[in-house]
Amino acid sequence: MTQITALQINADRLWHSIMSMAKIGATAKGGSNRQALTDLDKEGRELLIQWASDIGCEHRYDEMGNLFIRYCGSGDSKEVILIGSHLDTQPTGGKFDGVYGVLSGLEIVRTLHENNQSLPYSIDIAAWTNEEGARFSPAMIGSGVWCGEFATEYGWQRKDKNNVSIKDELLRLNMLGVEKCQPFPVKAAFELHIEQGPILEKKNLQIGIVKGVQGIRWYDLIIHGQPVHAGPTPMEQRQDPVAGMSAICTDLYQMTKRYAPWARVTFGDIKVEPGSRNTVPEKLVLAVDLRHPEEDTLTEIEAEFRDIVKKHCDEKSLTYQIEDEWQSAAIDFDPNCIAAISDSVKQFGYSHQEMFSGAGHDSVYVSKVAPTAMIFIPCEQGISHNEAENATFDDIAAGCNVLLGAVIKMAR
Repeated sequence: MTQITALQINADRLWHSIMSMAKIGATAKGGSNRQALTDLDKEGRELLIQWASDIGCEHRYDEMGNLFIRYCGSGDSKEVILIGSHLDTQPTGGKFDGVYGVLSGLEIVRTLHENNQSLPYSIDIAAWTNEEGARFSPAMIGSGVWCGEFATEYGWQRKDKNNVSIKDELLRLNMLGVEKCQPFPVKAAFELHIEQGPILEKKNLQIGIVKGVQGIRWYDLIIHGQPVHAGPTPMEQRQDPVAGMSAICTDLYQMTKRYAPWARVTFGDIKVEPGSRNTVPEKLVLAVDLRHPEEDTLTEIEAEFRDIVKKHCDEKSLTYQIEDEWQSAAIDFDPNCIAAISDSVKQFGYSHQEMFSGAGHDSVYVSKVAPTAMIFIPCEQGISHNEAENATFDDIAAGCNVLLGAVIKMAR
C-alpha cells in the first residue's frame, strides 16, 4: 500500500474522464454545450454518478439540484472536505471550465480508493447548479442559494428565455432533492480551475495559488449632451457626450496603471440616442466595470472614477449621472487552505505564484460559510468560455496532484 503522503493521481484516467464528459454535448468546433438543467446536463451528472458509484460513493441532490457525491472517511466527524465546481457550460463552451474541478474531485477519491486509503474526514464532491448563468440568471445560483446569498424560492423562480423556471426543470429531470439547500459542516473547501486568463501561461508557470477573488463594481454612466446637426455645428461649440466619454475612458485606462497589476476597467456596452449617423448624440449610456482584489483600493478607484467623470463633464458642459448597477465585494480565501495548497505545490516542486481570480466562481459563495481556497492551472492564451479552450495534459495532472496534497494536509 502506497503511503498516503506519496500518492499521485492517475493522469491518464483523469484526462480520459474529461474527454469522455466532453463528448456529452460536443460541438462541431471541439467544445461542449451542456447548459444548466438541460437533458445533456442531466446526462453528464448521471455519468459522474455512475463513475462514483463504481467505487462505492453515494450521491444526493438538494433543493436546488446541487449534486453531492460522498466518499466516506474513517472518522466520525460531521465535517467534510468539499471539492466542488460545475458541469454546466456556456452554449459554445470548452472542455475544461468547471468540469476539470469536478472530475479532479472524482480522481482524488478514485486514487484514495485504489490505494486502500481513507481520511479522517469524508470527501464531498460538489457539482453546483447553473454556475455559468448562461441559461438562467444570475450565475452561480446553486452555490448562492446554498450559502444563503439568495432564498430558495428566488432560485426556483429564475426563468430562461423560454419562460421555463429552474424549479420546472428540476422537477422534469427528477433532480429536485429533499435535502435543504443550506450549508453543512465543512472542514475545508477547494476548487481547482483553469485560470481563464493569460498570466500563468505568459510566465510559464504551472500552478496559481489563488488568495482571493477580485471585488467587482458595475455602473451605468449616463451623459447628457445637446443634439445638433453633424455638419453645420463647429466642434468647439458642441456639447458632445461622446467627447466626454472619450476623455473619461482615456483617464480611466491611465488610472489602472497606477493600481497595477490587478486593477481592471472595462467598458462593455455603449448606447447613444437618438442613434443617428449625422446627429451629435443627446444621450450616452456607458457600462463601466471596475475590479480590484483589495476592497479599500477598489473604493479609492471608484472615488477617482467619479472625480474623472465630473472633471471632464464640467469641462465640456455636459450633465451626467452615475447609477450603481451591481457590486461583489473582494474575497480573501482562508489562510489555512492557502497554506495547504502552498505546501502541496512545494512538495511536488511545481513552478507557481500567488494570484487573485479576476472571474467569479462558486468558491466566492462557498467562502462565505466555509474555509475555502482555489487552485489555478494555465489555459492556452487565456481563452475560456470558448470552444477553443485548452489545457495541457501535464498541467491538468499537476493541478490535480496539488489538490490531492492539499486535501490530505487539511484532513490530517
